[in-house]
Amino acid sequence: MRFWDTSALIPLLLEQPATAAVGALLREDPDVVAWWGTSVECASAAARLRREERLTPIEEDRVLELLGRLQDSWIEVLPSQEVRSRASRLLRVHALKAADALQLAAARVWAGDEAGAAFVTFDERLALAARLEGFRILPGS
Repeated sequence: MRFWDTSALIPLLLEQPATAAVGALLREDPDVVAWWGTSVECASAAARLRREERLTPIEEDRVLELLGRLQDSWIEVLPSQEVRSRASRLLRVHALKAADALQLAAARVWAGDEAGAAFVTFDERLALAARLEGFRILPGS
């Protein structure tokens, strides 16, 4: 089981250079753990691409349908005081945006004290913070 950041889920929804890599990770381990707000971040990315005319409205609908199916199958870390407190601490020690701090805090709540739990991301800043917080970064680091 692996924690998946939004940046790693988007290539499952849209054909991108990273699609093959994340597809392979998902085939190895189909159990996805994600933060409660991840589906909103994915929907935001699809809407931005449509506004930029890089997706048609029909393609955006397809992405949102795939997102719904994926979300139905993943394990979701819900908002809690623990996630909020951990995110606040992470903001003080890492150069993260609020949404990334919430992602990482949710991952830490999910993983507990387990060192080396897998965190799937393509966001370099988030990957660095996750590595410093004891996660093994996938793909390929």
